[in-house]
Amino acid sequence: MTGNKLIWARSALHGGWRTLAIVGVITLLTMPVGAQNNDDYEGLLPGKGRDEVYGYCGTCHSVRLVTQQGLSRQAWDETLDWMVEEQGMGELDDETRTLILDYLSQFLNTDHRPAHVKALP
Repeated sequence: MTGNKLIWARSALHGGWRTLAIVGVITLLTMPVGAQNNDDYEGLLPGKGRDEVYGYCGTCHSVRLVTQQGLSRQAWDETLDWMVEEQGMGELDDETRTLILDYLSQFLNTDHRPAHVKALP
């Protein structure tokens, strides 16, 4: 390689690694709190109903979509209705629906909304 091409190749490689490192750091810093410790559950905190939330919600979309919310029990209930009626989600039996609503209303309610999600007026 000539001198200029060698200098360009070295700076491109160095810049590529720097960019990759920056992207990695940004990714870690923007993950929801607790997600780094709950990778298998995409940030869902341990609790009764977590497996059901992960299984049913994660079948159609990322569980991170769920963990970004902060809804009242009523709003979660209405969301489940909407998903069944409009989005093709299968009907949940009463026991499973209650278990999922209990989990969502305990861990992802309006008081536990992630800091990066602003409350609706």
